[in-house]
Amino acid sequence: MPVTSESALEQRERDLLDAVGGAFARMRRRTMQAPVDPPSGRKDLTRNLVLNLVEEAQLAGREMTVGNLADHLMVDPSVASRMASDCITHGYLVRAASQRDGRRTIIQLTDEGNALLDHFRHQHRQAFEYITRDWPKAEQLEFARLLIKYAEATSRLPEPPGSDDSDKPSRSGEGARRKSTAAKTDSAD
Repeated sequence: MPVTSESALEQRERDLLDAVGGAFARMRRRTMQAPVDPPSGRKDLTRNLVLNLVEEAQLAGREMTVGNLADHLMVDPSVASRMASDCITHGYLVRAASQRDGRRTIIQLTDEGNALLDHFRHQHRQAFEYITRDWPKAEQLEFARLLIKYAEATSRLPEPPGSDDSDKPSRSGEGARRKSTAAKTDSAD
């Protein structure tokens, strides 16, 4: 059976959309190799991820815990703890008591953390301009606009399971005991 131009067009569209995943992987991996001044360090990618997640939570009025960080990065809590500890050790984050639940410890950006985020943003702009240096200015700006639109659309995705742990029991299990006691009291009435 001959292939119609409509089915060929649909196949090209499917192929284009199927290639997006590989493009994202290459973009993430290869962008770090763009020449920027000063050059990126080995820990920059990790610190950038952590600091951006903490900033995003703060801007949204949410608190960020190490557990939230693990949920958002989809890593083991011990890995997230090491990532946060590195940022704390270098003065980019501080631990603080939650204003919503004093039993919880949250992590917050410091002035040094905000400065490092600004530094990363400057490096990302350098990398973007270097990678797209041969593009017409209109294409550079259109791609930047669409990339930002895509990133903003991701904010409509649901938060990762467990990322809002305001109802989770503390490490001591106090919350679980309180809920259990409340349930027994309610069922006795």
